[in-house]
Parts: sequence; C-alpha cells; structure tokens
Amino acid sequence: MKALSLQDSAFLWIEGRRQPMHVGGLHLYTLPEGAGPDFVTDLVERARTFTTAVEPYNLRPVFRLGRWQWAEDDQFDLDHHFRHSALPRPGRIRELLALVSRLHGTAMDRSHPMWEFHVIEGLADGRLAVYGKLHHALFDGVAAMRATMSALSTDPDLRDDPPFWAKEKPKRARHADKDNPNPLSMMVSSLRESSGVVPGVARGVWDIVRNSKADPADVTPFQAPPTMFNVKISSPRRFAAESYDLARIKAVGKASGATLNDVVLAMCAGALREYLLSQNALPDDPLIAMVPVSVRSADNPDAGNQVSIILANLATHIADAGQRLQTIVDSTRHAKDKLAQMSRVEQIAYASAISTPMPVASFLGLDRKRPIFNLVISNVPGPTEPLYWNGARMDEMYPVSIPIDGQALNITLTSYCDRICFGYTACRRSVPSMQRLLEHTEQALADLEQAAGL
Repeated sequence: MKALSLQDSAFLWIEGRRQPMHVGGLHLYTLPEGAGPDFVTDLVERARTFTTAVEPYNLRPVFRLGRWQWAEDDQFDLDHHFRHSALPRPGRIRELLALVSRLHGTAMDRSHPMWEFHVIEGLADGRLAVYGKLHHALFDGVAAMRATMSALSTDPDLRDDPPFWAKEKPKRARHADKDNPNPLSMMVSSLRESSGVVPGVARGVWDIVRNSKADPADVTPFQAPPTMFNVKISSPRRFAAESYDLARIKAVGKASGATLNDVVLAMCAGALREYLLSQNALPDDPLIAMVPVSVRSADNPDAGNQVSIILANLATHIADAGQRLQTIVDSTRHAKDKLAQMSRVEQIAYASAISTPMPVASFLGLDRKRPIFNLVISNVPGPTEPLYWNGARMDEMYPVSIPIDGQALNITLTSYCDRICFGYTACRRSVPSMQRLLEHTEQALADLEQAAGL
C-alpha cells in the first residue's frame, strides 16, 4: 500500500460522473516505409502478449483508514485497458475528434488501474491514431509527458519494443540515507516539509481576501468576471485540436520581449475574445486564467502531482493585440516573482489554498456570479526530437484535459519538435461551436505578428 498525497487525493475526492478527473493525449503516427496491410494488427497482437503491468500501471485506488491509497491489482485485465478500434468512413479528422470526445467523456472504473490505451485505424490519409487517458491522481502534466517520452523511442529502426505498461523503470541509484531513513531523519524531514505549509496557506488566504483590482498586473482570486464558461457542466465532451509553427510564436516573443508562454496565453486570449464576441458574451472586465506551474525537480521521476499555480490577466477587454500581450507579460511576471519568493512546499500549499474554495463555490452556484478564475490554460513542454512507436513516426501530439463544474472550457497545449499543439476540451452543452476557437487562435497569432511588426 502506498498513500496518495493530499494533492493527488484531491482528484479522487472531487471526481463525479459529470466531471471525470482524467487527462488524455491524442497522437497521430505515420507508418514506417514499407509497412504492410497487417502492420497495425501485428503491432496490436504483439502488445497483447504483455499481459502484466508494472508500477504504476498495475495500481488501483482504495480508500482505507481515512485516506486514499494505491493497491496492486491482483486481477489485472489487459483487455479492459488496451483497445483496438476503427473509424467510420470517410475517416476524416472530424470523425477522429468525435470519437476522442466520446471516449474522453467516460469515467474510468476505480476497481481497475485507471488508464486506457486506444489504437485507432481508419484515417483516410493512412495514418494511425492513438488516444490514451490517465487519471490525474496518477500523473500531473509533466509526469505524464515524461511517461509518454519513456514509452516511445528516438530510434526509427527500433522494433518489438515492449508497450509502456510492461516497461520496467530504470533502477535509481540507492542512497542509504534516503532509501532507509532512520526515525530521527524522518521526523526532521517531516517537520521541514510541514513548516512550509502554513506560510503557503497564509499567502493563499491573504490573496483571497485582499482587493487588488487597482493594479492589472496583480491578480487575485474571485476578481474574474462571470462568463458562459463558469457554469455547471454535463458529462459529454467536445474536443478540438490544431498545431502551429513554433518559430512563428518564438519570433513574436523575441520582437515583443515576451516569453513563449506569454505569447501562447495571448493567442488564447485573442481567441477567447473573438469567440465570446461571436456569442454576444464578452464581459467588460478581463478574463482571468489559472496557469499550472510545475514545481517538480528535474531529477524527480516519480508519478503523482507536484504543481503550483499562477493567475494571469488575459486582457480580453483590450482590442489591440500588442497592448493585450503587454498586459499579460506584466501579469505573469508579477505572479512568477511572487511565487519565486516561496519554497517548493509553500508553492504547493499556496496553490491548494487558492483552489480549496472551488468545490464549495461550485456547489453554492457562486461560479455564475463570482468565479475564482475563468478557465485553466496549461502549457506542458514536450519532446524536441521526433519519437517513434515500433517504427511509426509520431507527427502530432495533442493534450486532452479536464473541464469541471465552473470551468466548462480547458485549454492545454504542448510543444513537439517544431510545433505547438493546442487542445481545447469543453463541456459539449456549455460551449457551442467550439471548433471556431481554432480559427480564432490562428487569427490571434496573425494579429500578434502584425502588432510585433512581423
């Protein structure tokens, strides 16, 4: 038995039928040169021979002694997790996204390890699609990306590579003081960790109660305006995806003195502004985004969640793309400077303090009047060189994320080689015509290029 952290457990506590708490990914592959008509079938059949799973893919959640714990599944059933499907004709991207939307809206069974892997044939262009989903209690975005990279290979000639659920983790160097700590060192470590919780929570509570509207760069919870996104959601999902040239985004950042993350936030802000205008639903005050920030160290390969957050002013009330970007730059810089003053434990506690009122506010219906923030926009760095699955080259990788009550739209993006891949995931009922956001995102990038003199 391994106890879940409070941050990991939160994703199990707040989960419901209308808001399953899993994240996913959609990957598109080009088959290797000379691949025959049975390439995918052979790939699937060989994967099916690996009928046992290694940690954490063999763990299921159980509630014991007042807390969630991971327990090994002694009746692991591969067919429950690994599935082979085909698209209906004509096999367009439209049919693929519709299938992913349906699969993503279905909650996972907690009596099994909480992951699924779908191999999908039938695309008109001959490519192979893979959709996978993992429960957020098991991985945060950075850990999920690392798991994806370790499941694939940079070698286009590698064949017969075991599937990810059967790959043993590399052995970590053992350190006696870390792997077998004595009671005294355990107590000291626990006290050191706990000492950061109170200051972090205090900072979060102070940000909740204080008023900072006089400074556009200083964003606090509950200053976001109510929007059409801040409502209770239904279970069906709608997913849309598109990728953009990374060089274009970097050029805007260089010309504007903005980070890459600032530019993609500005692209999202421009798209949201135009979408809300088309729905006659743009508020006078700017939308506020919650942006997850990984606090995981580079040498920490463990699963689980190690995340803090910042709040960013999206400046959706500003028509000029250049001015909007500058407001976002000022806002994120202020938030990151504040976060940098905290220890890692304080940062996680701060995020928990800000997020804690969300379930209560949603239950009382306060989202529609005074949301904590309007939506989540997450950027997960991805691989910088091509990846392969038994010779099939991954062309595109799109994140599929979590809408929840009060947050009917989620925007998550990741980088892959020379592209930035955007994934829009929303409640099907609450966010109509969501595919228009793709057109608005492209236009927002063009507007930023024009504002930067490009």
